[in-house]
Amino acid sequence: MSKHPNKPKPAGDSRLWGGRFQESTDAFVQQFTASEAIDRRLYAQDIQGSLAHATMLCRQGVLSDSELAQIKAGLQQIKADIEAGTFDWSPQREDVHMNIEAALTAKIGAAGKKLHTGRSRNDQVATDMRLWLREQIDQIGGELTRLQRHLIEQAEQHAATIMPGFTHLQPAQPVTFGHHLLAWNEMLQRDAERLRDCRARLNYSPLGAAALAGTPYPIDRQMTAQLLGFTAPTRNSLDSVSDRDFAIEFCACASLCLMHLSRMSEELILWASAQFRFVALPDRFCTGSSIMPQKKNPDVLELVRGKSGRTFGSLMALLTLMKSQPLAYNRDNQEDKEPLFDAADTMRDCLRAFADLVPAIAVDPATMRAAAKAGFSTATDLADYLVRKGLAFRDAHAAVGRAVAHGIEQGKDLADMSLAELQEFCPQIDPDVFAVLELDGSVAARNHPGGTAPDQVRQAAQAARQRLAD
Repeated sequence: MSKHPNKPKPAGDSRLWGGRFQESTDAFVQQFTASEAIDRRLYAQDIQGSLAHATMLCRQGVLSDSELAQIKAGLQQIKADIEAGTFDWSPQREDVHMNIEAALTAKIGAAGKKLHTGRSRNDQVATDMRLWLREQIDQIGGELTRLQRHLIEQAEQHAATIMPGFTHLQPAQPVTFGHHLLAWNEMLQRDAERLRDCRARLNYSPLGAAALAGTPYPIDRQMTAQLLGFTAPTRNSLDSVSDRDFAIEFCACASLCLMHLSRMSEELILWASAQFRFVALPDRFCTGSSIMPQKKNPDVLELVRGKSGRTFGSLMALLTLMKSQPLAYNRDNQEDKEPLFDAADTMRDCLRAFADLVPAIAVDPATMRAAAKAGFSTATDLADYLVRKGLAFRDAHAAVGRAVAHGIEQGKDLADMSLAELQEFCPQIDPDVFAVLELDGSVAARNHPGGTAPDQVRQAAQAARQRLAD
């Protein structure tokens, strides 16, 4: 038992929770534990949740109609003040929730003190974060769709533009540029599906879970969930306030998407280089050098590639944050917002950059075609041709390998060799071989779903466009 049960609170103590404390918070501790500079970003969602909570309390008879009207008017004025930049944020109020509640009480008096009835900052922040992340996913999804649409448009324009396909960054087989772009789109389509799944899983309302065990007040969690656009209330109060797996799942989705954008960036950086010259990037997405006047650096793409690591770090930070926490809420979770905010900002901005860039890429079909021809990329077509003539694949592979070695020595592509030269390596080769050695014949032969034939690319682009519309 305290030796000073009736000792008054320290003069000037403004803590909303300070009733049982006998001394003021240490100045450094107050600064160290404050989060309002970060979580003030949740102000709109905090006010949105408070309005729903107050409406429910009034319906349940906890607040009067007059008190509800005062709370609504006060919160709307606070929101206007925040958006006008005139709101007085105070680290002494610790976080966004207590800053808004204290300002509300200062404006409307006793009714403001009743707003927190039946809830805790624990379920309040969990609700705010879900509301905020739901909005972010919708915005990010719009940028992702815009990028996919531009990729599909470029793919349709270049359904028959031949380029080398690579494995190990070595010329492998000819493909079309449209087919390559649709490969990127498939990656992004899965990213979009993951985001939708993430949104569906987070769209449950923790409001009413209170600190950890629920509340004895006659609340209606179905009502607040409906008012806030959630699918339903969460099912367990302990889980509701303590887990952040929805934030972790989003950061995992963001990491996968940024990994895909990083790979796309790498290819565009290579293709825009003087060594490839497959594409040209618009000047407005590049920068120059302070000492080398000839330079045109693909800085936007390099930054996207670099920011992928930043997003991976956000995922790892949240996983580490949660891995040893016992139920229910712990102050560790104050550290959940910076990684989440940063991952969402980074993902949205990188997608926006790509969506703006892709339609402005200039393609050089002649250079692409020359590169596809220079790398013996139809060697596999010749081997397949020989198999159809009756050779075992390994024998066909060996024969084509000798032909390639001859071509390297003579500086000739397979399609540029005479029939007599080719027959030196396999007498089964007939005049019809040149139909498969030409680049157009090679890509046209892959005429099946998922193949690189121009007709298949056009059909795939049409199907991809329909998926976006559905």
